[in-house]
Amino acid sequence: MITFDTAFMITAFATMVVIIDPFAIGPMFLALTPGMTASQRRRIAWRSVFIAGLLLLVFAAFGEAVLGFIGISMPAFRVAGGILLFLTALDMLFDRRTKRREGQAEAQADDDHDDPSVFPLAIPLIAGPGSIASVILLTGEKPGVEGLVTVMAITFGVLIIMGLTMQASGYLERVLGKVGINVITRLLGMLLAALSVQFVLDGLSAFGFTPGPG
Repeated sequence: MITFDTAFMITAFATMVVIIDPFAIGPMFLALTPGMTASQRRRIAWRSVFIAGLLLLVFAAFGEAVLGFIGISMPAFRVAGGILLFLTALDMLFDRRTKRREGQAEAQADDDHDDPSVFPLAIPLIAGPGSIASVILLTGEKPGVEGLVTVMAITFGVLIIMGLTMQASGYLERVLGKVGINVITRLLGMLLAALSVQFVLDGLSAFGFTPGPG
């Protein structure tokens, strides 16, 4: 029988929402789909979500085994992943992440390809290094079927939000405006910074490093 840890579910949900950041994808999605009809945008949105979800499922299920095969321990990956997530948080706090994503979107829009669902939407805007590291870290926090089912159910839920957000990107952009999107991005960046530090501390604790008495 599978039981679910509420605290772990909250942590996993917060991590995946912050990393995938479904509410900030609207402007990039609009830039990648200029002049397309609503039905075309809907197909591209859900195709990119499906591809990203499949990729994240593979890494969640087999990522730790692959790491073990090449000689990387889970605590070491947890420390490295925490550092990576902290750098992502800094990008969000100082608005570098959004500008980089917009640059990737503009570069793709200038390309000859009409379908951006695989690149750059699915990879790397949705299933990028941060989200891949996150699913591996989270499943490592709670090994076994329970952890995998919990992490992937939450990840798929966030991806569904991402798909709906892409479909409603024009409306959300008008409602929130650039100021609203910037405020949300910075709040999520603060939360991600705290979560990334926790990942590093957990990894160091597994290596035997513990803080000294105060």
